[in-house]
Amino acid sequence: MANVMIQYNEQGQFCLYLPKKDLEEAITHFEFDEDNRWGGEVHLADGAIYYIDPMPSRPKLPITVRAKRLQAA
Repeated sequence: MANVMIQYNEQGQFCLYLPKKDLEEAITHFEFDEDNRWGGEVHLADGAIYYIDPMPSRPKLPITVRAKRLQAA
Protein backbone atom coordinates (compact mmCIF):
# COMPACT_ATOMS: atom_id res chain seq x y z
CA MET A 1 0.00 0.00 0.00
CA ALA A 2 1.17 3.49 -0.79
CA ASN A 3 0.41 6.94 0.53
CA VAL A 4 -1.30 8.98 -2.18
CA MET A 5 -2.77 12.45 -2.27
CA ILE A 6 -6.19 13.11 -3.75
CA GLN A 7 -6.59 16.71 -4.87
CA TYR A 8 -7.91 18.92 -7.64
CA ASN A 9 -5.68 19.73 -10.62
CA GLU A 10 -5.52 23.04 -12.50
CA GLN A 11 -8.56 22.05 -14.62
CA GLY A 12 -10.65 21.39 -11.49
CA GLN A 13 -10.64 17.58 -11.94
CA PHE A 14 -9.88 15.04 -9.24
CA CYS A 15 -6.33 13.75 -9.52
CA LEU A 16 -4.19 11.23 -7.67
CA TYR A 17 -0.60 12.13 -6.81
CA LEU A 18 1.88 9.36 -5.98
CA PRO A 19 4.92 11.04 -4.36
CA LYS A 20 7.32 8.07 -4.61
CA LYS A 21 6.99 8.06 -8.41
CA ASP A 22 6.27 11.79 -8.75
CA LEU A 23 3.20 10.76 -10.73
CA GLU A 24 0.05 12.86 -11.02
CA GLU A 25 -2.86 11.37 -12.98
CA ALA A 26 -6.47 12.42 -13.49
CA ILE A 27 -9.15 10.31 -11.80
CA THR A 28 -11.86 9.16 -14.21
CA HIS A 29 -14.07 7.20 -11.79
CA PHE A 30 -14.67 6.72 -8.07
CA GLU A 31 -16.56 3.61 -6.96
CA PHE A 32 -18.22 5.70 -4.24
CA ASP A 33 -18.44 9.48 -4.64
CA GLU A 34 -21.40 10.40 -2.48
CA ASP A 35 -21.89 12.61 0.57
CA ASN A 36 -22.37 9.55 2.82
CA ARG A 37 -19.72 7.26 1.26
CA TRP A 38 -16.45 8.02 -0.51
CA GLY A 39 -13.59 5.87 -1.83
CA GLY A 40 -13.45 2.30 -3.10
CA GLU A 41 -11.95 1.63 -6.53
CA VAL A 42 -10.35 4.67 -8.12
CA HIS A 43 -9.80 4.51 -11.89
CA LEU A 44 -7.11 6.72 -13.42
CA ALA A 45 -6.89 8.14 -16.94
CA ASP A 46 -3.82 5.99 -17.70
CA GLY A 47 -5.75 2.77 -16.96
CA ALA A 48 -4.39 2.11 -13.46
CA ILE A 49 -6.81 1.18 -10.68
CA TYR A 50 -6.25 1.83 -6.98
CA TYR A 51 -8.36 0.94 -3.95
CA ILE A 52 -9.03 3.33 -1.07
CA ASP A 53 -10.93 2.08 1.98
CA PRO A 54 -14.36 3.71 1.80
CA MET A 55 -14.93 6.61 4.19
CA PRO A 56 -18.28 7.42 5.84
CA SER A 57 -18.36 10.91 4.31
CA ARG A 58 -16.78 12.93 1.50
CA PRO A 59 -13.53 14.46 2.85
CA LYS A 60 -12.23 17.96 2.36
CA LEU A 61 -9.49 17.97 -0.30
CA PRO A 62 -6.56 17.70 -0.55
CA ILE A 63 -6.26 14.53 1.52
CA THR A 64 -3.53 11.91 1.93
CA VAL A 65 -4.75 8.31 2.16
CA ARG A 66 -3.41 4.77 1.90
CA ALA A 67 -4.17 3.14 -1.45
CA LYS A 68 -3.56 -0.32 -2.83
CA ARG A 69 -2.78 -0.73 -6.53
CA LEU A 70 -5.19 -3.26 -8.08
CA GLN A 71 -4.10 -2.85 -11.69
CA ALA A 72 -1.03 -1.23 -13.21
CA ALA A 73 -1.24 1.21 -16.11
